[in-house]
Formats: sequence, C-alpha cells, structure tokens
Amino acid sequence: MKRIFTIIIVGLLIVSCKKENRTDFVINGTAPGVYNGVRIYLKYIDEKGKEIVSDTAIVFDEKFNMDGKVEEPTMHFISVNSVDGNAMLMLENSEIDIEINKQNLMESKVTGSESNEGFIAFQDGMNKIREEGQGVMTAYRQLKLPEEAAKKDSLTKEIEKLGLRLTGHPLNFILENNDSYFSLNLIGLEANKPKLDVPGFMKAFENLTPRLKETKKGKEVKKRLDELFVEYEKIAHLEIGKVAPNFEAPKPDGTLVSLNDLKGKVTIIDFWAAWCGPCRRENPNVVRIYEKYHDQGLEIIGISLDGERRQQDPKKAWLDAIANDKLTWTQLSHLKYFDDPVAKLYNISAIPATFILDKDGKIAYKNLRGKALELKVEELLAQ
Repeated sequence: MKRIFTIIIVGLLIVSCKKENRTDFVINGTAPGVYNGVRIYLKYIDEKGKEIVSDTAIVFDEKFNMDGKVEEPTMHFISVNSVDGNAMLMLENSEIDIEINKQNLMESKVTGSESNEGFIAFQDGMNKIREEGQGVMTAYRQLKLPEEAAKKDSLTKEIEKLGLRLTGHPLNFILENNDSYFSLNLIGLEANKPKLDVPGFMKAFENLTPRLKETKKGKEVKKRLDELFVEYEKIAHLEIGKVAPNFEAPKPDGTLVSLNDLKGKVTIIDFWAAWCGPCRRENPNVVRIYEKYHDQGLEIIGISLDGERRQQDPKKAWLDAIANDKLTWTQLSHLKYFDDPVAKLYNISAIPATFILDKDGKIAYKNLRGKALELKVEELLAQ
C-alpha cells in the first residue's frame, strides 16, 4: 500500500511538472452556431499599435484548433469572420479551451490560462459599474414630472461619477493587481489610446513587480510610456487644475490684450475661425450663453485661427464672421492659422477648441459645447 501511494504521488508530481513546464500552447475551440468553413483569427497588437494576425483556423463541426509558442503570457484576440468584435484572452503556453459566443464575442468563455483570470476579474469590475449605470439611467428616464427636477439633477451627478469610475477602472485595476501579466498587457493596450493619463500609467508601471517589468513585453511597454511622456511634457501645463498660461494677442485694431486682464472671472478661451464650419455652427450657442451669463461675471476671449493660405483676405473674413455671427466679446488673432502663438501655446491641432477657466484662472474644463458648456459655466459662476 505504501508503495502504491508513493507511485501515485510521483505520478501527480510528474503531471504537475509537465503542465507547469509546457513550452507550447494548444487552443481547443468550440463555436456553437458558427458554420463550417468560417475562418477564426488569432491576433495581437504590436508595440506600434498595429494589429497582427498570428494564426488562423477553419471551423468544422463547430470546432477549431490552433497551436504554437509564446515567450511569455501575452494579450491576444480571437475574431470570427463576418462577426463583429473580438474575444480577448491571455495567451500562454498551456492547453486553453475557448467557447465562442457569436452573439457577443467579448463574452466568450476561456479556461486553462491562469493569466486569463486577471482579465476575467477586470471584466467583472467593468460589468459591475455598467450594471450600476444602467440602473441609474433607468431611474433617470422615469423622471418626467417638473417637481422631480431636483432628483433628476442628483441622478445626473451620479451618472457623471459612474462615468469617472468606468474610465478610471483600468488604472485602478492595474494598481491593485501589480503582479498580473494581464495588468502589464493592459498598460500596453491603454498606451495606444488617445488622452492617456501618462503620469498615472507610468506610476502604475513602476508599481509592477520586477518579474513583469523585466519581460520582453515589460520593456516594450516602458519604451512606449517613455515616448508618451516626452509628448506629455509639452502639454503638461494644460492639465485640468493648472493655471492657464498667460498670453498676449492683438484685437482687430491692433490693441494688445492679455489673459491676465481677466483674472477673477470665469473665462472661456474659444479657438475658432471664419473658415471652420463646426465653429460657426456652435457660435449661436456661445452667443446665447454669453448674453445669459455675462452680467453674472462670464467673459469670453475668441482666438481666431484665420490666416489659412487659401483665404484671399484673412482679416476681412475674420471681421465679417464676427459681425455675421454677432460675437460681441473680445476677439484676438495674429492671423497665422495654426501657427498662431496662442494656438501653439495651447497645443491646438483642431478647432473648435475651448478652455473653461475658473475665477482663479485655473483650467476647469476643456472642449465643451452645447448644453454641457452652459451647465459647467453656471456651476463655476456659482462657486
């Protein structure tokens, strides 16, 4: 009996070691409802943000298989020909089972990849926030009576908070799971998105365990973050909460006006141009807001990016637009298109663009339009 027990223990150890030291991966896929002949793609995003197909398979009898090797656990995606979306998995050298949900690929079931547990936990957190949001939105839509306005405002603020929780979830997850291959890959994925919180994600990367930072993926992510930080430093002075950088620019008559002249007032810096269709369509809304709130302390400075080379007379076009759109607030321009010194100082690459400053001259909001702009102006004036 003792000998049999020893053999069983040794056998279990051998199986355990075999699984732990596996040098390749096998994907056993099932695809309910997917027709024979449909192609399945295994993809990843490289360090330049480009989508790379690493393997393909053909569905037969609602099944497909893939195999290969990876140096380390890496984020991959499964896509199905003629089906929208992707199924995400952490690919590692192990036997992985995946059941495709063709109605919603993101809900496909993956087992056999330990690193994938991080992704599952991340998705669970996202889904929890979304479910809370759906509940609040349902309650919001049911409020229709005038006397329910206060509750509607309260729910609006709750929706905004949930939105912030949702956008902040990736960073919070990474900070709380610093020894997860998924966290490392999530940083890499987020680093290819616009408007990244560069300091926040650099801090999250530094917080990762050494074993993750020393991997090939870790070195790729570090290189990408370093590149982003160089760009971030150019616009760090424009972060929310920073004092808006001062500038001086001429009015149509040549008189110089400084932003500092308007200290102590809620101020909108509005970058626009006579040639900019979206700017001109938004101007009636800005006129209405100015007329409603100017007496309460609102100021606006318009910075025109007229001076585009195809304009025969940029100054005339600028002045005509001011008159036609009935813009009665301060208007400034060097008439140098996107080479305008103020546009460069504020890193303007597209218009319309707005910066909303509080009474202390700090940047409170950016690029608001329509009703959202009015609500935030009203909020700042009330402070």
